[in-house]
Amino acid sequence: MAKTGYGKRSAGDEDPHADADFAHLDGRERDLAVFIDHLQDGHAMGYKAIAAEHPRYGQQATRAAMALLTDAGHLHRIREHITVEDGAMRWVTRTYWSRTPRSAAWWEEFARSRNGRIVTDGYRSGLARPEEAEEEIHEREPVEPAEPQHSDAYRTLAGLRDADRRMPLSERDCRSLEALAAEWLSRGSTPEDITRALTEGLPPEVTNPGGFARKRLENCMPPKKAKVRQKKAPLRARIDRVVRVCGTCDADERTAEIIQGLCRECRVELGLETPEGERIPQLPETFLGRPLPSAEEVHEWAARVRAAGGLRSPGGLALRKGGV
Repeated sequence: MAKTGYGKRSAGDEDPHADADFAHLDGRERDLAVFIDHLQDGHAMGYKAIAAEHPRYGQQATRAAMALLTDAGHLHRIREHITVEDGAMRWVTRTYWSRTPRSAAWWEEFARSRNGRIVTDGYRSGLARPEEAEEEIHEREPVEPAEPQHSDAYRTLAGLRDADRRMPLSERDCRSLEALAAEWLSRGSTPEDITRALTEGLPPEVTNPGGFARKRLENCMPPKKAKVRQKKAPLRARIDRVVRVCGTCDADERTAEIIQGLCRECRVELGLETPEGERIPQLPETFLGRPLPSAEEVHEWAARVRAAGGLRSPGGLALRKGGV
């Protein structure tokens, strides 16, 4: 799998699977299209990664086939500029796949529709929009200061007098012991646990309730709870600029003309167009006079050419010994 956001991404709104999905493609491109179509979203889409897993085609064959799939409207690369709410910015190149062949106009509209989208999964708002912040600002009526509220720890200590008459803590005792009782509560104890710890097993007479309570709170302190690391919420990210990228050489439309996912130079290199921009018709395999030669036939013909030219090579020697 590629890093999040960098692998295969389905363009969506596709036709359901059918036997004739890629019948319009030639053999090699058809094999690669079926292979890519069955990859999970997020799978690495570089031609080297695809070639490493495909059992039949190497890197250069895969690179050429993926370029032709781009020209056929199945693949498209888009570079998106993303701004995160913490101020970080970065460019991300995404490879989109469509089982249904798409036109150049469809991909252009698809790229434009990406601009302005929120791309962070599980977003939780962290920055208030200006209009939201303004709604929260309103005039407040003056409020009379309220009496200070005592903490749960203080109220628990003050209530010991009612739980057991031998533990009448003064206000000074409650204030000095409040931090210890609050530590008990922070470690998961309840007010009832503190009351029980300070009243169970008391001697018949307690001459110093404050000192007795401090000693018990310190000596019987419960252990700290194990810290649970909270997963940080993902930051909000927004696409604020989109440019289309050549599927072969990585040039983008700011520096090169992108035609159906490929720049002009790559289209000429692949034999799709002339240098003047005229499209070269592609002959399907079914229109050829005979099937394409196999690898063994190519090697045999090369050996015959070497032998005819008098080149000394193992293949040529073998053929000349055979009487060619």
